[in-house]
Amino acid sequence: MRLTTKGRFAVTAMLDLAMRDANGPVTLAGISERQGISLSYLEQLFGKLRRAELVESVRGPGGGYCLARLVEDITVADIIIAVDEPLDATQCGGHENCHDNHRCMTHDLWTDLNKTIFAYLANVTLASLVDKQRAKETAVVQDRRRVAAVQDGAAPAL
Repeated sequence: MRLTTKGRFAVTAMLDLAMRDANGPVTLAGISERQGISLSYLEQLFGKLRRAELVESVRGPGGGYCLARLVEDITVADIIIAVDEPLDATQCGGHENCHDNHRCMTHDLWTDLNKTIFAYLANVTLASLVDKQRAKETAVVQDRRRVAAVQDGAAPAL
């Protein structure tokens, strides 16, 4: 089982949007450029995200997309469900017909894995992803400053 490109791109695009949402509507063209996701694919994903009421569109000059809920109230599971991403480790899609039209011996194992994965994704909020990404960006900036200071001879190497 694996998460497909659709789910990965949807989560990435929503994280990009969440990180910029405070500055007003975010364009899909901007997300496309920053994340390397085709604009037409983003348009399809955001149509689904809008129908699931995770984002709102703003028309006109300065338009784009905004989050429709608080960043703390959107989970990765919400995003995955909105774009119709299947998270299913069973071969049968839950129909219990994977072994000669009968339930296979490991069906319960894969069903339990599905529940565990979903529970995990339902506990990861967009806010927590934003916080982690901002912390990483801050660490990178601090590392660059430290390296520049060492190169300039202004600070001893650590």
